[in-house]
Amino acid sequence: MIAQTPQQPPPPVDTLLVVDVQSAFVTGDGAVPDAARLVDRTAGLIARARAAGALVVHLQNDGPPGAEDEPHTPGWELHHRIEPGPAELVIRKPHDDGFQETGLGGVLDGHGSRAVAVCGVMSEMCVQATARTALARGYRVVVPHDAHATQDCPAVPGVADAVPAAVVSRVAAYALGSDAEVTGPAAAVSFTAPSPLAGPVRGSAT
Repeated sequence: MIAQTPQQPPPPVDTLLVVDVQSAFVTGDGAVPDAARLVDRTAGLIARARAAGALVVHLQNDGPPGAEDEPHTPGWELHHRIEPGPAELVIRKPHDDGFQETGLGGVLDGHGSRAVAVCGVMSEMCVQATARTALARGYRVVVPHDAHATQDCPAVPGVADAVPAAVVSRVAAYALGSDAEVTGPAAAVSFTAPSPLAGPVRGSAT
């Protein structure tokens, strides 16, 4: 029998992007399925990132008037407590992609970020869009499979049955392609501090 080589743990990431973990999406009637598990996983990631000195960026979606995440309404508020400082900040965003029309790219460049873990909601929208741009900008991207979530995809009569939220999330992550690390659990993600002297990754300033 051939001896199995122990799988090496993945290298640490220096940045955590917490996407849209807002009250409207994780509490009440509009919460994603199994929201308690999601916030437990994202809270664990945040705590470990803080302890390691990693950069933590909370992305906060600004929904349109009347939306459940309309700015300055209860649903818009971030669920997790913020520890403001040079290594933890909030960036509001008007689009699914956390990089579009925001200062996120400049923040990552300024901190010397090289590898990002992306968690939050919704898997096929803001999580995927932000992770895809991070890949395009040259970052190593980790999307822990149990730290992002979405809603069930409703049936379309005569076209398709309903799709459970867990399936939507899994497909959304795998649609990022082989360059993203999408199979590891949140517990397997480790962190380190970024290096401001490293400068921007190739393509990040484009």
